[in-house]
Amino acid sequence: MENSQQVPVTVLTGFLGAGKTTLLNRILTEQHGRKYAVIVNEFGEQGIDNDLVVDADEEVFEMNNGCICCTVRGDLIRILSGLMKRADKLDAIIVETTGLADPAPVAQTFFVDEDVADRTKLDAIVTVADAVHLSSQLEDHHEAEEQIAFADVLLLNKVDLVDDSALTRVKERIRKINPFAKIIQTTRCDAPLDEVVGLNAFSLERVLEVEPDFLESDHDHEHDDDVTSVSFVSDTPLDMDKFQTWFGDLLRTKGQDILRSKGILDFQGEEERYVFQGVHMLMDASPMGSWAEGKKRSSRIVFIGRNLDSMNLEEGFENCKIG
Repeated sequence: MENSQQVPVTVLTGFLGAGKTTLLNRILTEQHGRKYAVIVNEFGEQGIDNDLVVDADEEVFEMNNGCICCTVRGDLIRILSGLMKRADKLDAIIVETTGLADPAPVAQTFFVDEDVADRTKLDAIVTVADAVHLSSQLEDHHEAEEQIAFADVLLLNKVDLVDDSALTRVKERIRKINPFAKIIQTTRCDAPLDEVVGLNAFSLERVLEVEPDFLESDHDHEHDDDVTSVSFVSDTPLDMDKFQTWFGDLLRTKGQDILRSKGILDFQGEEERYVFQGVHMLMDASPMGSWAEGKKRSSRIVFIGRNLDSMNLEEGFENCKIG
């Protein structure tokens, strides 16, 4: 029986680089008058997403070193349980999964853990899909297919980067996997927020049609073992010209194997932090505002992909430091 005190939870998923953090930042910065708690999960030991999330009144909880649907599920339950102690001060909770997460076990948590099921309600699974790269991601990664299959709402993002025929093809591919999800075409995740949050759209019955053993606690889940992550940190400022040259060459020659790259950079002579986010050969970089007062300036960079050990990434990064 549904508890009127249950806090609605939106699970925000999507493959690496689709635009989940862009959407999350919109939710946190627009004037909607709601109070959210945010749980962010990352793949890799060097946390960056938490700093990519804009400064806001909302609390952001970060979980590293594992897929949210595997090794850190206990952390997810612990954080949710802690949030429930002040549920009356929250309008909703948003869980942003790593781009390599199968959303099924995440959603499963809200049904198989008794305490969580009693105090929270899964509102919707919102999947952000990259219109440019989705077709190839579906070929290579079963997680991308699972993310599409379980979506209640699907933001087909970066539609400005594909032509009409390619857009039609990718939408047909989505419909073959999930004929039920509402598809919203977006550029920089510019969907109206009332079409993303507070939907009451999750249907357990539909999920059981897709995956009859959904509620079984030993849900089968495997990762693509070919995909690894590496990260580097430097307290020494970087030379902007050297970094741009190295990174440009790297994406041009190895970009097919780099599923995701992202970082926060300290360039010599620049007062602001610089942030970049890349998917394969595409990369977007911009100033991110001043460094937090009292916080040590440093550069952090993360790569997720295949064959990373053959790219001499550490040497390339080291060569960008001011000598």
